[in-house]
Amino acid sequence: MKSYRKELWFEVPTRRALINITPQVDTCLQESGIKEGLVLVNAMHITASVFINDDEAGLHHDYEIWLEKLAPHAPVSQYRHNVGEDNADAHMKRQIMGREVVVAVTDGRLDFGTWERIFYGEFDGGRRKRALVKIIGE
Repeated sequence: MKSYRKELWFEVPTRRALINITPQVDTCLQESGIKEGLVLVNAMHITASVFINDDEAGLHHDYEIWLEKLAPHAPVSQYRHNVGEDNADAHMKRQIMGREVVVAVTDGRLDFGTWERIFYGEFDGGRRKRALVKIIGE
C-alpha cells in the first residue's frame, strides 16, 4: 500500500470564506499515483472546517446566514471563551461544519456523487492556516 501526504496552505483575508479546494485535492491525487484507495482531507486548525457540498453561490450565502444565526459573532461578550479573544463563534461554526472528509478513490479519480465538491471553510481568517491531504491505497 502507498501513502501520500501534503499540506494545503490558506491565508484568507476576510473573517469567513468557503473555498472550493477540489482542484488542489485532485492535483494531490494525481501526484500520489494512487488509483484505488481513500483520500482524507482535514482542517488543521480549530476555527476552520473541511466539508463536502455543492459549489453554488446561493447555498454558500445560505450557509453564511444560517451559521451566523446558530453562532453569531457579535456581541463577542456573549462567549466566555472570548475573554482576550473574539473567535468563540468560529470554534462553534467549525464544530457544526466538521473537521474532515473522506473520499473514495476509484480508477485514479475522486469518486464523488453528483455536484459534490470539497470545501475549506474559514471562520476566523486573517492568518495562515492549513489543511492536510492524506491519501492511502494502491
